[in-house]
Amino acid sequence: MAPKVLISDSLSEAAVQIFRDRGIDVDFQPDLGKDKDKLAEVIGNYDGLAIRSATKVTEKILANAPNLKVIGRAGIGTDNIDKDASSKKGVIVMNTPFGNMITTAEHAIAMMFAVARQIPEASASTHAGKWEKSKFMGVELTGKTLGVIGAGNIGGIVCDRARGLKMKVVAYDPFLGEEKAKKMGVEKVELDELLTRADFITLHVPFTEQTANILSRENLEKTKKGVRIVNCARGGLVDEEALADLLKSGHVAGAAFDVFKEEPAKENPLFNLPNVVCTPHLGAATTEAQENVALQVAEQMSDYLLTGAVSNALNMPSVTAEEAKVMTPWINLAGHLGAFIGQMTDEPIKAINILYDGTVSGMNLEALNCGVVAGIMKRANPDVNMVSAPVVAREKGIQISTTNQDKSGVFDGYIKVTVVTDKRERSVAGTVFSDGKPRFIQIKGIQVDAEIGAHMLYTTNEDVPGIIGTLGQTMGENGVNIANFTLGRSEAKGEAIALLYVDEQVPAPVIDKLAATGMFRQIKPLQFDVA
Repeated sequence: MAPKVLISDSLSEAAVQIFRDRGIDVDFQPDLGKDKDKLAEVIGNYDGLAIRSATKVTEKILANAPNLKVIGRAGIGTDNIDKDASSKKGVIVMNTPFGNMITTAEHAIAMMFAVARQIPEASASTHAGKWEKSKFMGVELTGKTLGVIGAGNIGGIVCDRARGLKMKVVAYDPFLGEEKAKKMGVEKVELDELLTRADFITLHVPFTEQTANILSRENLEKTKKGVRIVNCARGGLVDEEALADLLKSGHVAGAAFDVFKEEPAKENPLFNLPNVVCTPHLGAATTEAQENVALQVAEQMSDYLLTGAVSNALNMPSVTAEEAKVMTPWINLAGHLGAFIGQMTDEPIKAINILYDGTVSGMNLEALNCGVVAGIMKRANPDVNMVSAPVVAREKGIQISTTNQDKSGVFDGYIKVTVVTDKRERSVAGTVFSDGKPRFIQIKGIQVDAEIGAHMLYTTNEDVPGIIGTLGQTMGENGVNIANFTLGRSEAKGEAIALLYVDEQVPAPVIDKLAATGMFRQIKPLQFDVA
C-alpha cells in the first residue's frame, strides 16, 4: 500500500504533484491546519504530515497519530511542532533550512537599507503630500561596521552581501572557526566586542536557551551610541521593551524587525516609534522561496517514506539515499545486535558501549547508534524506533559511548555492542556478509557464525558430548524444524553456546523438556524483526 501524506497548510501545487509522481497518496487540505479538532480527528489515517506555520502539531495531535512517521515543515522554523513529543512518539521532524536562505538574507539587507535611509517614513510622508527632505537625513552603509550575530547559512550570505556593499563585517558565532572566518572575509569577535564596535547589528541565530534574549537590556546598553539593530531571525532574541526605551532615549538610532516575541504581533513596544521599520514575518515571503521550500519538503518526505533516506531532520541523524543503500544492512545488523542484548538482559542497563571496526567505522555512526539503542529498548517498549530510542535511553540515564577503529581482524568490518549493568557486562558482535545478510560472529567473547532468523533459541552449557543430539532430538520430537545450527565454545570442556535458527517460536513445553535434562545453564528463546 502506498504511503499516505496529508498537506494541512497552503503549499505549492508543484509540491503536491511531486508526492503524486513519486507514488505517494496525497490529501491536499490547505485549510485543515487551522481546525485543530478536525486535524486530530483525521491525522490517524496518515504516514506523513506536510505543514507550514498555520498547523500546530501538539502532543494531543500526535496522540491521535498512530501511523505517523514524518512531519515535514516547509520552511526553517519549527516552533509550531512539539519536537519532544514527536521524538517520544518516534516521528521524524524535518524542515527545509536551505530553501529560503537567500530570501531571508536579502530581506535583512533590505531592512538595513530601510532603517538607514528611513525609507518607510519618508514614503508615508511623501504619500501624504508633504515634501520633508531635511527631516529624513540618513546614513550610508559603505564603510560602516556590521555586527553579525550568527554566521551560519543565512548569516553567511548576509556577510557576503555586506562585504559587497563595502561594509566592515565582524561576526560573533561560537561555531565559526578562524579559518572559515578568513575565507568569508569577516573578523571573528566575542559578543561584547561586537556590541561596542558595530554601527549595525543583525541577528541570524535560532531561538534556543542559549540565544534567548541575547540582546538583553544589559547587552543593548553596551552597544555603540547610534547603532541600528535588525532582526529577521526569531522573536525573543531581543528584549523589545529595553530596545524601545533605548530608541526613545536616542542611544539606539533605529531598528528594523521582521519577527517578534509574540506573533501575530497586534501590539508591541516597538510599534509607532520613530525610525522603527516593522514587517509581518516576511523573511521567507517571496515567490521563489515559497516554491523552493515546498518542493524541498515534498522531496524529503517522499525520500524518507519510500527509501528511508533522512534529510534535514531535527531529531534524527541525516541519512542520504546513497547512504541508505549501503547502510541498510548495517542498520538492520545494529538493530539485531541491540535486540539480542535487550532480550538477554533482565536488569537495568547503566551504559551501552558500541565499537565500530573497519569499513563500518567510516559510515554514519549516529544512525547506527540509533539502530543499536532501538533494538535494545524494544524489549521494554515494542513501539520504540530509531527516533524515540535515544530519548528513552536518555530519560533512563543510560550512558552511550562510541569507539571506531581500523580493521583489526578477518572481517572487513564489524560492530560490537556491550551493555553494562550493576551485575555484569554482556557483549555481542556481528557483521554483514557480501550477500547483504547480517551474521552474529561473537557472543560473550566466543566466536560463532550464526545466520539471524525471526525465531532463534540460545543455550549455554558446559562443553560436553551430547548437546547437539539433545537439542536436535528434542526439537525433532516436538515438531520444531531447525533451519540453522551454530555452536561455539571458549575452550575444550569450557563454556559453550548454541544458537538455533528455527522456523517458529519454540513452545514453552519444549523449553521445559530441555531444562529437565539438566544439561543447560541457560535456555532463551529469541525473536528478531527480520524482513
